This record gives sequence, C-alpha cells and structure tokens, in this order.
Amino acid sequence: MTSKRYTGNIITDTPTDSTGNSGANYGVATGVWSLSEARTFSAAGNWPIPASAPSAPTIGTATAGVEQATVAFTPNADDGGLDVTSFTATSNPDSITASASSSPITVTGLTNGTAYTFTVTATNSAGTSAASSASNSVTPTNPASRSLFAGGEYSSKFNIIDYVTTASTGNATDFGDLTVARGGLAGASSVTRATFAGGQTSSTVNTIDYVTINTTGNAADFGDLNILVNSLAGHSSETRGFFGGGGLSNGQVTNFIDYITIASTGNASDFGDLTQGRNGLAAGASTTRGGFGGGSTTSGVVNTIDYITIASTGNATDFGNLGGATNQIAGLSNDTRAVFGGGNLNGSITDTMAYVTISSTGNSTDFGNLIANRRLSAGSASQTRGLFGGGLGPSIDNVIQYITIASTGNATDFGDLTQARYQPAATATRGGV
Repeated sequence: MTSKRYTGNIITDTPTDSTGNSGANYGVATGVWSLSEARTFSAAGNWPIPASAPSAPTIGTATAGVEQATVAFTPNADDGGLDVTSFTATSNPDSITASASSSPITVTGLTNGTAYTFTVTATNSAGTSAASSASNSVTPTNPASRSLFAGGEYSSKFNIIDYVTTASTGNATDFGDLTVARGGLAGASSVTRATFAGGQTSSTVNTIDYVTINTTGNAADFGDLNILVNSLAGHSSETRGFFGGGGLSNGQVTNFIDYITIASTGNASDFGDLTQGRNGLAAGASTTRGGFGGGSTTSGVVNTIDYITIASTGNATDFGNLGGATNQIAGLSNDTRAVFGGGNLNGSITDTMAYVTISSTGNSTDFGNLIANRRLSAGSASQTRGLFGGGLGPSIDNVIQYITIASTGNATDFGDLTQARYQPAATATRGGV
C-alpha cells in the first residue's frame, strides 16, 4: 500500500488526513478510503464516529424570584458522543424558555403570583435530548416595598432621602442624599431603582438623580429633563418613568411630558403634552396607563384628570375630573387605583382623598380623609398600601400616614419623616408589596 493510498489519496498528491470527533464537532474523512485505512485511523482516534442527541438531564430544584425563577439540573453523562453546547429550561405554563451552558438557568419574564414548573433539555450538534422530568412548583412573588421620600424644604431646601418599609409602620430612616438639595421635585421608580427629577434650588433645575432602592447611599446623576421645571408630577411603569407639567423659571406653567428608561441613564425624551399646562398637579399609574390630576394653569386651579398610554408616545387624553378644583395635591397608585390626597380644594386646604380606577375613564370617587388638612405633601405606594408624607397644614410637619388602596376610609398614622418639610418627592418599589 503506497503512502498516498494510505492517506486516502486516489486523485491528488496533497491528501487531507481524517480527524476524529472533537468536543462539539464531528470528525471529517474526505475522500475515498479503504476499510484498512479506516480501521487504522479509527484505532488512533482520528476517524469520525456516529453521534446522537444527548440523554435528558436530571432535574434539580427550582427557586422563585421576582418575575423569574432559577432552575438547577445535572447533565447526563451520556452526551451522545459530542459535547453539549447548551441547556434549555422551559416553563409550564406559558412555555417561557431560557438557555445556558451550565446549571443553573435563570428564566425571566414570569408573572408574579403564577405557579410554574420547569423541564430542561440538552442540545449538541446531533440534536436535542428529551425533556427532563418536571421540577418542583414555584411561584414568583412581588418584592417587599420600600417607600422613599426625597428633598423638600422648610426654612431651606433639603437633600435628604428617607425610607420606610411600606408594609410596616414606624419612623423613617436616613437613606442618603440627593445630588442637589431642592424642593418641588417628582419621583418615579422601577422594581430596583428610584429616580427624582426637576425641582427648585435657588433656581429651577432639570436634574434627574437615581438610587438603588434596596441599598442605602447617596444619589447619582442620571441625566437631565428637556426643560428646567419645578412643582411637576411623576409616575412610572416597571420600565419607564414619566414626568409631566410643572412651573417654569419665567413663572409660566408647562404641559410637557418627558420619559426615561429607568434601568439606563441619560437625558429624558419627549413623550407628548398634557391636555393643559399646569403645576402643583399629582400623578399615578398602572403598568399600562398613567394619569395626571389637578393643578394650576395660568387661568386658575383646575380639576382636570388626563391620561397617557405608557407603551406609546403622544399627547394625553381627557380622563375625567376630580371632585373639585385642586392644586398642590399629592398622588399615589397601585396597578388598579390612583388616589389623590390633600391640596388646595376650591381655595382652601383640604384633607379630602379621591380615587379613580386607572383602566377606566370618568370622574373621581370619594375615598376618605387624611389625618388633617394637608397640601404640598408627597405620595408613594405598594400594591396594597399608600403613604402620604410631609406637607403644609396648620404647620409644616413630618407626619407619614397610610391607607389601604383597595378599600376606602380615612388615613392612619404611620410614623414620621426624619425632617419636617413640604414639597418633597416620593416613590416606592414598583409592584412591591
């Protein structure tokens, strides 16, 4: 047998030796080969061999998180003759998938409150294994809610950020400081991050700050609003924060609405316009729709409520009316209701609270009363409880009061802010409990 024949060559002087399977790849044997040659190369491990899909992994323990779950598994020793390139977990229900090169796999995009099981498959170049047996059942849950109160003023402007656990009661704890001391700012938050925008120092600013809600520490610069504005309102979905209305440095009011992607940093983008330019308004939102209520135009105090569709951009649409013309009002919301509290109602400070069902349209309905008449306070909420903090009544105070959003009734004392002040901003863990 000639050397050329030995290396599989019949028609060329530059033959290519065969190779065996390696890692995730099949070997290659190009040309015409005798049985003797094939045996020789095979004995040396340099001959491709048939491969198959791997055997199914062994399922481990699934662990729930917030809108996600982590799925552990053990790869099968039988890889089918080729290295496994990926493992895929699939949820039941909804068939939501995620892949990784090793255990565990984190499956995101799950619905809080829904029970899920998971199976895992393994894939190599020859195919995909059968599914593993199903995991234990897990139910992603809403996170515990923190409410943050930032800025405000008394005899001077404050850079204070306070926090409380929304589901408890008690006095607030120091969180850190804003980048700039100011009042008349607004807040918006996601599950993990809170933002604070606009406000008044010695002059009107367009600053946006952010903090990570479940830590403590000073705020960092996020970017800027498109205009210098104070006495504005803010609300948010799980991903977007919205800031609308407010007063300008020339004493006029604006109908602007800006939005940010909370998980990023950078300057705000234009969303559209309110139905009326006004300041001293309040806001609340579900995951799909946001509303703005009350405020003062250049002509006077109004009872306007308008709304936007969060996933789009465009101008606001008329929703209905508050029970009376109200400015310097505070707002809070869960995914079902927005509650508006306090303010100047028909020219007098009020303790009135009113609510709307966010998914509908129409006029507000009486909710109950605050502990006392209050204006220029701030509101935040979990999915179950709403808080109003600070403000001006008979005096400037540090009182935090709470309501159960799904019911109606009067507010109850929660505790105190670290500093009495009015015109702070407030926001809370989005979707928290």
